[in-house]
Amino acid sequence: MPAAPEREEAAQASRPGLALYRKYRPATFAEVRGQDHVTGPLRQALRTGRIHHAYLFSGPRGCGKTSSARILARSLNCVNGPTPDPCGVCDSCVALAPSGPGSIDVIEIDAASHGGVDDARELRERAFYTPVSGRFKIYIIDEAHMVTQQGFNALLKLVEEPPPHLKFIFATTEPEKVIPTIRSRTHHYPFRLVPPSVLRELMQDIVRAEGVSVDDAVLPLVARAGAGSVRDSLSVLDQLLAGSDESGLGYDRAVALLGYTDASLLDEITDAFAAADGAAVFGTVNRVIEGGHEPRRFTGDLLDRFRDLIILAAVPNAAETGLLDLPPDRAERMAAQAGRFGQAALTRAAEIVSAGLDQMRGATSPRLLLELTCAQVLLPAAATDEKSLLARLERLESAERGTPAPLPAAPKRAPHSAPDDRTERAGGTSAGPRDDAAPPASTRPPSVPAAPVSAAPVSPAPASAGPAAGVVAAADSLGKNWDAVVEAVRQESRVAWTLLHNASVLSLDDGVLTLRFPSVGEMKGFSVSGHDAVLKRVLSADFGLNVTVRAVTGTDFAAGAARSVGPADLGQGQDPAPAGPEVPSRPAAPAAPGSPAAPGSPAAPAGPGPAGAAPRTPARGGPRFDEPQPPEMAPDGMAAGEIPPDELDGDQAPAQTELTGMDLIQRELGGQVIGEIEG
Repeated sequence: MPAAPEREEAAQASRPGLALYRKYRPATFAEVRGQDHVTGPLRQALRTGRIHHAYLFSGPRGCGKTSSARILARSLNCVNGPTPDPCGVCDSCVALAPSGPGSIDVIEIDAASHGGVDDARELRERAFYTPVSGRFKIYIIDEAHMVTQQGFNALLKLVEEPPPHLKFIFATTEPEKVIPTIRSRTHHYPFRLVPPSVLRELMQDIVRAEGVSVDDAVLPLVARAGAGSVRDSLSVLDQLLAGSDESGLGYDRAVALLGYTDASLLDEITDAFAAADGAAVFGTVNRVIEGGHEPRRFTGDLLDRFRDLIILAAVPNAAETGLLDLPPDRAERMAAQAGRFGQAALTRAAEIVSAGLDQMRGATSPRLLLELTCAQVLLPAAATDEKSLLARLERLESAERGTPAPLPAAPKRAPHSAPDDRTERAGGTSAGPRDDAAPPASTRPPSVPAAPVSAAPVSPAPASAGPAAGVVAAADSLGKNWDAVVEAVRQESRVAWTLLHNASVLSLDDGVLTLRFPSVGEMKGFSVSGHDAVLKRVLSADFGLNVTVRAVTGTDFAAGAARSVGPADLGQGQDPAPAGPEVPSRPAAPAAPGSPAAPGSPAAPAGPGPAGAAPRTPARGGPRFDEPQPPEMAPDGMAAGEIPPDELDGDQAPAQTELTGMDLIQRELGGQVIGEIEG
């Protein structure tokens, strides 16, 4: 005599035309797939005899709520029960089997059509009758959230204090709609969606039992279509098996029947996005439309592809560990695609596609929205958000590593050909380079005597430290590429380029780029002199980033660093200024002959300086101040210490000279220190 499960399978197979989700419905808790967090406690409760009078099974559709309710009723009324493993041979087990006729002591009620107060009153009246043949009278109320408020109130007393032979099992997809007074009197077991791997194993067993050959790539499609529901997945599989031929069920037929996008189309458009090939992208879109694919479905499939690529970029062995359900050849190709992108580019593309998918709801022209979505993915330079900046910087970094990733084209500039900052702010045009202009004379009033002081030049930050030390935003990418940005500024303004050598990127947040300077003087010289406009223009033109530039200082001035102003520093009739933070001294530019501060003019002091100070030699080993020196010429034809005239901003020229630092002037501009005069 065959065992009980074998007899049940034989009985199910003998019923022609039975749907797969009914033919392979579980008959015991051990056969329920993907719900171990529910079946385990229920089996233990049945094993120990701790049976409650009311249960609430909740969860998504098709995940086994009603089947588990029938199994619980079968376990309670088995001749050996209550037991976690029904015998399958007694009258109650046979009647309550998935293919059985049912039992008069187990009553199933569809609350969608019997959820009113009159139905509840009728149930309450019949509930007090003892069971006919079983141990318990069990009411299974399906779609319990459809019971009205009055119906629940009519059942409340019965559910709270039922007779000993009465059991309730409520099944619902919306447990929050069950009134709290009922819900609080039940044992609540939440069911979950079944994982794709579990669904695939279940369908493999069913396919083997049906004797049909199925391509390995088909079952992941079926699991995706079922979206975690066993019933929906088996319904889709049933439809596919019905259309299979002698050779079995192939991938192409399954894709065409389910309406999914062919993986080759997704590969083509993904490769085109990675190469920034607009012609290939829009050619693929045209093929999608000409092939009769629905644009919204294609967009959803593309979003799923980007999701898989994001996971592969973060976890290269995601397919091997089961994080992604992909065949080996598909996983290898997608890993190569993820390598051609970057995390920022993939995340940005996925967000754009997701937004486009939302906009396609009810759209009259979904193809147009699909094409606009693709155009946004292709143009990271068209946006100014942080992810677009990171995508562009990732392309720049990949190009520097030799990876064949395209770079956005940047306009070429000749040195010193940019319009003057001051002229741009005034709304005019530049008058061109002024190489023959003489450097401006000192602006110190004649009444203020100049006393030589030792300069404290600001040394540039060592290259080993790098400007990325202060980076706290944009995945450190802007800080890592800060040298490229500074070099682009050099084509616009050498003074701004010199100042930015000491700056570092502090943050990039909400369109505000914050730069940190080592001293207050350099910070003010950068901001007040208009060099922030140069940086903004370069970031916008060359890198597609429109930001507001803010400069801050990172130096904390101690109280002991304050310098008191002495009488020698004061002009006649001036009051001593309060002590404050010391600002780096500015090296004076060579004065024009005959000017009030020029050596040998009537206003210049004849001696070595006020207070009879002895002549001093510059710290760098240059000539003595009291020795006349011919103006040395730098390699670019300018006098030593002279800044190109086209880089001077009118009234701000002395501040620029003061803020560059003598070391930077000597190193970057080819100048040589002649003398130092206190400013």
